[in-house]
Amino acid sequence: MGLRHLGRELALKALYRIDICGGASSDDLAVLFESFAAEESARKFAVALMEGVRREQVALDKHLADALEHWSVKRLSRVDHNIMRIALYELLRMEDIPARVTIDERLNLQNVTAISSRTIRQRRARRNRGTTRSQAKG
Repeated sequence: MGLRHLGRELALKALYRIDICGGASSDDLAVLFESFAAEESARKFAVALMEGVRREQVALDKHLADALEHWSVKRLSRVDHNIMRIALYELLRMEDIPARVTIDERLNLQNVTAISSRTIRQRRARRNRGTTRSQAKG
């Protein structure tokens, strides 16, 4: 896995945390970044993405709202919304990254999060079924 890919994943996790908590201090983000094994260059890339997305969030959301058809930004999941923000920020501000790479990475992040969500739901369902069976026996 490439350093920038790891950086995108870290940025996504940080942006999600900020959305959920209504903000995050530098210390909160430092703890978050330390909890994931990544090289310093991946962390620096993540910080650059996260800070850029936060700084230009209003403009990015306007671009997204204008591009969505028969859908609104509010209907997007927080993860999907932040994946699109990251990709749009890269496309608009990080000229050293080819557009095809940004688009491919957006799709990869989308797939990783979809697989993770599905796995979590399956584990919860199995655990709940196990709890129900043991309660029925008792």
